[in-house]
Amino acid sequence: MHLSFIDLSIIALYLLTTVFIGLWYRKKARKNKESYMLGGKSLPWYMLGLSDASDMFDISGTMWMVSLCFAYGMKSIWIPWLWPVFNQVFLMMYLSRWLRRSNASTGAEWLKTRFGDSGKAVRASHIIVIVFALFCCFGYLAYGFIGLGKFIEIFAPWSAVKAYVPFDVPLKYVPQFYGIIFTLFAMFYSILGGMHGIVLGDVIKYIVMTAACIWISVIAVMKLQGHTLNVPNGWYSPFFGLHLNLNWTNIITEVNQKIKEDGYSLFGVFFMMMTFRGFFAALAGPAPTYDMQKILSTRTPEEASKMSGFVNIILLPIRYALIISLTLLGLLYYHQMNLKDATGAIDFERILPAVINNFLPVGLVGLLLAGLLGAFMSTFSGTLNAAQAYIVNDIYVKYVDPKASTKKIMTMNYLMGIIVVAIGVLLGFCIKNINAALQFIVSALYSGYIVSNVLKWHWWRFNANGFFWGMLSGIATAMVLAVTVDAGHVLYWFPVLFVVSIAGAIIGTYTAPPTDIAVLRSFYINVRPWGAWGHIEALVRADDPDFQSNKNFKLNMFNVVIGTIAQLCLTILPMYLILMQKLPLMVTIALLAVIIAILKKTWWNKLKDY
Repeated sequence: MHLSFIDLSIIALYLLTTVFIGLWYRKKARKNKESYMLGGKSLPWYMLGLSDASDMFDISGTMWMVSLCFAYGMKSIWIPWLWPVFNQVFLMMYLSRWLRRSNASTGAEWLKTRFGDSGKAVRASHIIVIVFALFCCFGYLAYGFIGLGKFIEIFAPWSAVKAYVPFDVPLKYVPQFYGIIFTLFAMFYSILGGMHGIVLGDVIKYIVMTAACIWISVIAVMKLQGHTLNVPNGWYSPFFGLHLNLNWTNIITEVNQKIKEDGYSLFGVFFMMMTFRGFFAALAGPAPTYDMQKILSTRTPEEASKMSGFVNIILLPIRYALIISLTLLGLLYYHQMNLKDATGAIDFERILPAVINNFLPVGLVGLLLAGLLGAFMSTFSGTLNAAQAYIVNDIYVKYVDPKASTKKIMTMNYLMGIIVVAIGVLLGFCIKNINAALQFIVSALYSGYIVSNVLKWHWWRFNANGFFWGMLSGIATAMVLAVTVDAGHVLYWFPVLFVVSIAGAIIGTYTAPPTDIAVLRSFYINVRPWGAWGHIEALVRADDPDFQSNKNFKLNMFNVVIGTIAQLCLTILPMYLILMQKLPLMVTIALLAVIIAILKKTWWNKLKDY
């Protein structure tokens, strides 16, 4: 092991701080259900935005992105559109406001503002959202769990640790063993402190990560002086054609195999399919996980939009400064690193921990490790909080014990938190690598969510029955694809999944009566969506001729387009800065400045307009 006493002290101090946070906020979190799940809707938007960004700054995703940046260079900025990352732009421009106006506590609770609160179809739609949310939460917990284990394994090789462990662990399960140890710390402050504890923990982690990222960026720039990166032609360019055209032969030949396994060689086709799916995924709004919980925790709809915009500003420059710095050091010292896992196979997802373990100074290693452990804890705690909210608020309180006391609800929160963690850990034992978990979540599971959640915002005739059958057909098809199609090719089956989901949604809608008109009127007046709402608008205008409908579709879409360009600029700006690409850097800064000036007039000044 290469950790010094100083590094170990920094990590220990951070872990003890998380325990203290859980104990400190335990009393405040126990006040009531809303205080535990949503922080009492009293937290300012910038704190929630910083917390949301910290949740997204996860250890598994960062390891994956470093491996992508290593292999694909500047073209790697497009691959996170798989999520899609530009859904934050849609949220920023209008969807966060629409969502927050419901005043709900969870995504499932939100449904009653759209479909009402009675009837078999409404109950079925409620249950299908809870099932989907829990699938997502379990998937995210397993995804973070396996990434953390692989990360720790670099710094604490089993050969150096096993003498201190009173039982034997098979080599292939060593990452899972480490994952369990650090999961216990995250579980402690998440379950006890609720949303207040989660947000404070996220703020501390962001400060630690920012300091570490700036430090490592300076080191990377200094190391690059007098050296040229040995990379293929096209590595420095974010632009591409039909084919990827990155040939690592005679440089690092093993990368060619990674590109083949990833399935991104036909990059033009991959990009089109990813963008097609991503557009509809963004239109659907946030999945019912930690991102939605942070939006519902804001004080007002306007602050919800500000929070979503703030996430981009504080997350992307810092995160990509770290990613490009670690990639740069990985390229410079590739032949001095051991990227083989316990089975002897080369694993490019190990670049991040290998660089930290071998080429960074004492102090920075401890700071970066503390920050990355905090990144795992942030993602873990936000996901766990969302899962608890769905189980306790939407199952236990709604169906089991509607009159449960605050004390009983808090006890259920603690119990369900432990059970959710146990399930996530068990799933972590079944996952081969980070990319496999990621492909399951974004290409399969999320794809089944899209159609019903686009229609719920934009079509008045869409009802709870259509929502249920659209979700069920989409998720069922996604599950079949997840087990029958190679992980790297699930995305290309999205059109099939899309058509099946649409068929389920439309057939379900027209085999049941419309949603109660009073519910639709209330939803339309409060949320004020644009789309196919003409019938409801006519009814509202009959009672209130002065009612102003939302005519901002074109403005919202214009803001989404330039906002997405700004998001790409924020992503690539630190990469150009650290690689000292002066002309592209200046063009990026100029473009970003122009877009900010435009959005000040077309978005910020109009936040209260629909």
